[in-house]
Amino acid sequence: MQDNFKSGFVTIIGRPNVGKSTLMNHLIGQKIAITSNKPQTTRNRIQTVYTDPELGQIVFLDTPGIHQASNKLGEYMVSVAEHTMQDVDVILWLVEPSDYIGGGDRHIVEQLQKTKTPVILVINKIDTVDHDAVFGVIEAYRKLYDFAEIVPLSALRGKNCNVLLDQIFKYLPYGPAYYDEDVVTDQPQRQIVAEIIREKALHALSEEVPHGIAVSIDQMKWRSGKQGMYDIDATIICEKDSHKGIIIGKGGAMLKKIGSNARYECEKMLDAKVNLKLWVKVKKDWRDSDYLIKNFGYRKDEI
Repeated sequence: MQDNFKSGFVTIIGRPNVGKSTLMNHLIGQKIAITSNKPQTTRNRIQTVYTDPELGQIVFLDTPGIHQASNKLGEYMVSVAEHTMQDVDVILWLVEPSDYIGGGDRHIVEQLQKTKTPVILVINKIDTVDHDAVFGVIEAYRKLYDFAEIVPLSALRGKNCNVLLDQIFKYLPYGPAYYDEDVVTDQPQRQIVAEIIREKALHALSEEVPHGIAVSIDQMKWRSGKQGMYDIDATIICEKDSHKGIIIGKGGAMLKKIGSNARYECEKMLDAKVNLKLWVKVKKDWRDSDYLIKNFGYRKDEI
């Protein structure tokens, strides 16, 4: 390891749905965090690792969107995001390219003012606005906070992402790598499989259902033999009987669609055949139950 090697922790914060997971997946070069156009997609703090053998290693923490919580799960998610800001070397604050700054972003500014950590403002989705409009966005945010750097980019198109990496390395301390070069995430495979299933359900289901679902992996076993494969049994948990009907769909069509899409993605991730079986169960108000929140993998002791 060279003497000029840098390593450190970087958190990505922002309101729900600004593209945090899309940015992290692009920087890492593979899909770790699930993405959808519905808010509250990311519920846990997901750790991923970017290693450049010459420059250093960045450990990214993709946090849940900071929002007004309406239940215990929501409170947990906001708590995860806000705690993470205290323990990192650099904060990336992701915003959309609008010069209107609402209450949600002003709340984030209040949180940032409690920390001395360098903050890089990342203006995402610049491919959706005129070039000149970006200058107005920069000016509006500059008045709110003294940023270490401001980087406009498009996470979806990969535009300016290398510029962002260079800026991050500027603020990292010198030191050895935290992880081996080939490590890209600390997430166990079961957790990633559960998140893939949840993503496919988010994509397929109507607006009122997704917030109230969780996925538990009941078993995940490797079946050895001539053509080895993973046998995965998973349960989609929802809050209402009516939601269960929507998730299963007419003649089981919706559940079959979710399962088929999830299996394809799991096979890519695991690089093996997958036999996926899905069930649906109702657990009323699970998002307000400390026991069930913990049971579905959202652990307060990891904050």
